[in-house]
Amino acid sequence: MVETLTVAVLGAPRVGKTAIIRQFLYHDFTEDYRPTECRYTYRPSVIFNGNMYDMKVMDVPYLTAFPANSAQEWSDLKSRGLRNTDAYVLVYDICSPESFEYVKMIRQQIQENRTSSANEAPIIVVGNKRDQQRQRFMSRRALSVLVKKSWKCGYMECSAKYNWHIMLLFKELLCSALARGCKNNHSTMRLQGALHRNRCSVM
Repeated sequence: MVETLTVAVLGAPRVGKTAIIRQFLYHDFTEDYRPTECRYTYRPSVIFNGNMYDMKVMDVPYLTAFPANSAQEWSDLKSRGLRNTDAYVLVYDICSPESFEYVKMIRQQIQENRTSSANEAPIIVVGNKRDQQRQRFMSRRALSVLVKKSWKCGYMECSAKYNWHIMLLFKELLCSALARGCKNNHSTMRLQGALHRNRCSVM
């Protein structure tokens, strides 16, 4: 039986959540910005280190707050299922301190409001737009130390525009979700052809 892993991608507007997902699945990037107004779910199949997994990647529109209870979670389509997701990707723009403050708020709320019956889900904080390195608001080292040591979350930076570290992000995500930390630096991941919303990736 193929295991299903559910991943929620959250962040402030214009940080590149959808761009990261589409670059991973389709090697596609567009300069045209369209705000994510409705939650969209991608369902790629992934072969990771010889095992197959179905992924449910949720591109979540901007949330004013993470749902604090079941009533809030199921009253809004954008929030449904978020409290027991297998893993979270929190995206911010390395040039926007406001987007980082949003990630800080959402991370705290996730840790406070996850369903009590669920195991602690891994959280990876992702700084997008690394191609705009010269405009960043804080050094990578300072942010990495804060996120890893104080928040106890994973941290990495990427560029959806240039497909830099996108594959690595999803490797780390799967390692964290499946093994609560991956020590195998030689995990394999390759991409096969895709048909629109369905994609099979070999990782």
